[in-house]
Amino acid sequence: MSKLKKFVICLVLIVVLFPVGVFGYFFHKFGTIHDSSMENATLNSLDHKNVDGITNVLLMGVDARPGEGASRSDAMMILTIDTVHKSIKLTSLARDSYVNIPGHGYEKLTHANAYGKAELLIKTIEDNFELDINYYATVDFDSFMAIIDTMDGVTVDVKKSYINEMNKFIPETYKWDTNKDKGQIKYIQTSGEQLLNGYQALAFARIRHNDTTANRDERQREVMKSIMTSFKDQPVTSYPKLVKSILPYVKTNMKPAEIMGLGADIVKIGNFDVKQYEFPITDDIHSKGGIYGNAGWVLRYDKDTLVYLHDFIFNDVDRLKQEQGQN
Repeated sequence: MSKLKKFVICLVLIVVLFPVGVFGYFFHKFGTIHDSSMENATLNSLDHKNVDGITNVLLMGVDARPGEGASRSDAMMILTIDTVHKSIKLTSLARDSYVNIPGHGYEKLTHANAYGKAELLIKTIEDNFELDINYYATVDFDSFMAIIDTMDGVTVDVKKSYINEMNKFIPETYKWDTNKDKGQIKYIQTSGEQLLNGYQALAFARIRHNDTTANRDERQREVMKSIMTSFKDQPVTSYPKLVKSILPYVKTNMKPAEIMGLGADIVKIGNFDVKQYEFPITDDIHSKGGIYGNAGWVLRYDKDTLVYLHDFIFNDVDRLKQEQGQN
């Protein structure tokens, strides 16, 4: 099942937008989400591709219901804050990527978190995709709906082909939604651009069997961008409420000063037009999807295609579009 659980960027935007007068309030609140239990040796070592002025934050959501223990990481994105090229980028990593998980051999990327939580997942990503992750943030199961409801919904484009699949999931997501003001259950009636509440947006992000994994990741990024757009338009007076809603669900290795530093970097960039990417490249040329050995359905990519990922993150270049003659 699919969930979108990677909203540390909302915290960064809070930092960017709040007035200096409430600095102390937010600094104190950010301190409550710091996860000191994780060993940061993997994050602190710079053994792979890295560039000064470019920060990579792993945003991850776990495939767990309340009360469950170790679980798979269902949605994984790299948020890149690039002060070199003045760009913010969001790269989805396919959960079914066939990778070598240290100590466990070749399996789906999504399994790494179940074996060793965030630390093993980060090491797996760094070793297989040959780039350094600087920070991480993970959010629990309920955060997606709570954040969206606090922001009075998100606007996305609901395709006609999505409606039946969304309505199939809505009773379950409605049940999970702990918002006391959620009202009577509401199903999706029409297609087109529309405002979704928390449990409806979660159903939108969970669609899996309607099309491809890449399409699902694209929907997750669409919700992410809508959250960012909505967040920018929030009045300053709403920030305490938003922070109170978001922070209980977030865990990150970033300390308050580091979150503030990322906020300052985004101010320098001055551009909230987030560029998007998906890796591996799912076109049956740069990667192959299908049943493989005992791993089930996986996406096997050629190591030579890592240059496409690195070009996007570190050089701000979409090499595939260039090769296809696109702007």
